Amino acid sequence: MSRPLSDQERRKQISIRGIVGAESVAELKRGFNRHLHFTLVKDRNVATPRDYYFALAHTVRDHLVGRWIRTQQYYYEKDPKRIYYLSLEFYMGRTLQNTMINLGLQNACDEAVYQLGLDMEELEEIEEDAGLGNGGLGRLAACFLDSMATLGLAAYGYGIRYEYGIFNQKIRDGWQVEEADDWLRHGNPWEKARPEYMLPVHFYGRVEHSASGAKWVDTQVVLALPYDTPVPGYMNNTVNTMRLWSARAPNDFNLRDFNVGDYIQAVLDRNLAENISRVLYPNDNFFEGKELRLKQEYFVVAATLQDIIRRFKASKFGSTDSVRTVFDSFPDQVAIQLNDTHPAMAIPELMRIFVDIEKLPWDKAWDITRRTFAYTNHTVLPEALERWPVDLVEKLLPRHLQIIYEINQRHLDHIASLFPNDVDRLRRMSLIEEGDTKRINMAHLCIVGSHAVNGVAKIHSEIVKTQVFEDFAELEPEKFQNKTNGITPRRWLLLCNPGLAELIAEKIGEDYVRDLSQLTKLHQFVEDDLFIREVAKVKQENKVKFALYLEKEYKVKINPSSMFDVHVKRIHEYKRQLMNCLHIITMYNRIRRDPSKLFVPRTVIIGGKAAPGYHMAKMIIKLINAVAQVVNNDPVVGSKLKVIFLENYRVSLAEKVIPATDLSEQISTAGTEASGTGNMKFMLNGALTIGTMDGANVEMAEEAGEENLFIFGMRVEDVTELDKKGYNAQLYYDRLPELKQAVDQIKSGFFSPKEPNLFNDVVNMLFHHDRFKVFADYEDYVKCQEKVSELYLNSKAWTKMVIRNIAAAGKFSSDRTIKEYARDIWHVEPSDLKIPPPNEPRDAGQDKTPNGTAA
Repeated sequence: MSRPLSDQERRKQISIRGIVGAESVAELKRGFNRHLHFTLVKDRNVATPRDYYFALAHTVRDHLVGRWIRTQQYYYEKDPKRIYYLSLEFYMGRTLQNTMINLGLQNACDEAVYQLGLDMEELEEIEEDAGLGNGGLGRLAACFLDSMATLGLAAYGYGIRYEYGIFNQKIRDGWQVEEADDWLRHGNPWEKARPEYMLPVHFYGRVEHSASGAKWVDTQVVLALPYDTPVPGYMNNTVNTMRLWSARAPNDFNLRDFNVGDYIQAVLDRNLAENISRVLYPNDNFFEGKELRLKQEYFVVAATLQDIIRRFKASKFGSTDSVRTVFDSFPDQVAIQLNDTHPAMAIPELMRIFVDIEKLPWDKAWDITRRTFAYTNHTVLPEALERWPVDLVEKLLPRHLQIIYEINQRHLDHIASLFPNDVDRLRRMSLIEEGDTKRINMAHLCIVGSHAVNGVAKIHSEIVKTQVFEDFAELEPEKFQNKTNGITPRRWLLLCNPGLAELIAEKIGEDYVRDLSQLTKLHQFVEDDLFIREVAKVKQENKVKFALYLEKEYKVKINPSSMFDVHVKRIHEYKRQLMNCLHIITMYNRIRRDPSKLFVPRTVIIGGKAAPGYHMAKMIIKLINAVAQVVNNDPVVGSKLKVIFLENYRVSLAEKVIPATDLSEQISTAGTEASGTGNMKFMLNGALTIGTMDGANVEMAEEAGEENLFIFGMRVEDVTELDKKGYNAQLYYDRLPELKQAVDQIKSGFFSPKEPNLFNDVVNMLFHHDRFKVFADYEDYVKCQEKVSELYLNSKAWTKMVIRNIAAAGKFSSDRTIKEYARDIWHVEPSDLKIPPPNEPRDAGQDKTPNGTAA
């Protein structure tokens, strides 16, 4: 096998990464040396690799600044409708390489760094991931920011600048151990603090009612300090802003009130206020009703809405003479997208501002509010739906509780007028759930307070409409929409898989990077022998590279010609890593039963984090590692089967493993995975999918043809049917000898000889309370896996199927998703106008820079 090209060598061949001019290289080297000297105060004798990374980051950032300022200036002058994407999570990963690609600087930077005697890949590896998210929801927000900038939308991402992101996962003795993610320890070259835009956020207190209206008084104040991060579009000179809020105590904190003089304690107590932005809650698809979490949710919402209104009032539309009509144009100038219910308090908060502060009449305020907000639902799992106790909200946000009650009263009056005497319907549709503790159903608040509600894949949006929120959909069917998720092809193809990106560009040109639907042109090359070989070669090079990475980082040797069978995502029962585990044990038993029989070699790679408080998910990780321990050390198995648990799965690791994958595992129980986006990343990067008809898998099968995916298992209707009948795990155990053998091995301690009862909880769950019916799909899953192995033996047929998948992946660009949001929900048109770069003069007469335009 020929030595794979280094990324350094490959990048030199790649046109889509920008032209290399001697001028630009010299300029980058000057910038690098200037920052090493003036910013980092180092010379080449004492500089560390980290210093070199920072020098390069600052140099690349310099190229963003002019475009950033000019973009914001342009928005100020043109005053387009602003899009505000509110999310408690932005899972951004690393920024350096993405910025170089979107600015067309990658090749020039590579050359400059090479001439400076440094290794670009080594520098890129020094950057910390911005791990400000848990999984799909947070990564989707990051992809959306990239697409909104690329489509020229005047968009802003608003969230929290967590001091500690998602924990770092260590595996010790097969168990997950969490470590704090101190990602800001060395500083963040991509952010700019904006203390001049600091804003107050209020908590606690009480409400006074008078003739002039309600007043929220005696509150505790926390300050919100914004940090701005540039978001560059792809090669269009647009640079949008992600603004993340950090919590700061006011300087008179704990000192203004009858303080007996314990000044030291008062200053130490500032931490209490500043804890709001300390740490990301590490739960995925699970609601934990903690006061600190509610504080975080209100904190981001209150600061953001003040900022939005300040910007609106400073704009042309906002500066109407009469106070009465100031806000009439608000929904024409502002669209706010709620990423799940986490920022739902924005609805009562905007009402509070309009009614209590701006003195609008309720009906007018409510009309404006509803026309401004739209809500994206991300899950149908009941344990994930936010239901805040009324007592907690009353203590923390007393005025907001009153407003929510008022919204609910009017909402229920309306329903009672349409359905008289239907008390049960009123109960089902109320924003307030009665019970042991009264709770606010935040999804109901979002639906009532928004003009559009969307799911994130066709099947999910159907379930939202016909099951989860059927009463609401019956009332306002036009409000419910689908917006199938997507991924940005910049990070998830150009950045992570340059070999494949260039191969595609050679065949169909470079425009596909901005219009991924052009990938359909690859269909004409499905029978092209040379192209088939080249696609297989790129995959093999990626596998070799990943194998070397695993050997270096984890000291494990794997066979690069084995099938890389990859299951990476958060660990959750509904994602059924346990079913994969049962398949591994089944393969192991088959090899041991007949070692001489042909077996298609596999490396099974499973990775993902478990929420620290999720006992079953942690047991699943331990089980996978226990099985790996046995399988990897059995001489009978040899190199036929290897099992690897991939530690600390995160964005930057996804960028390495996805391009090297042959088989993508998307095996959630039908009706549980809202969409999935990892599935799309694997498809775009030349892996084949084994999956259920769930989430976006359904649409992937629709685009590529079901015969080009390995689809197995129950459909949503079958699951419903089984629920009606009653799921009995024992039946499958009794009927399927291989399943029985595998389960008995787990139960008897075959994989945990020192603690035979270690996995009792897991086995007990599988038999008696498995909501996700692992045993029901086991048989079909194993049979489907046999088909996978059979096809893998025929390299050419496999690769042809890969090409058909890549050619069908165009729909799953987040550019397409965002165009749909823009047209159907936000009512704005994407713009392909290229703002002139900083080195070209702007149009005459546009040279005046109004104050504060970069805000």
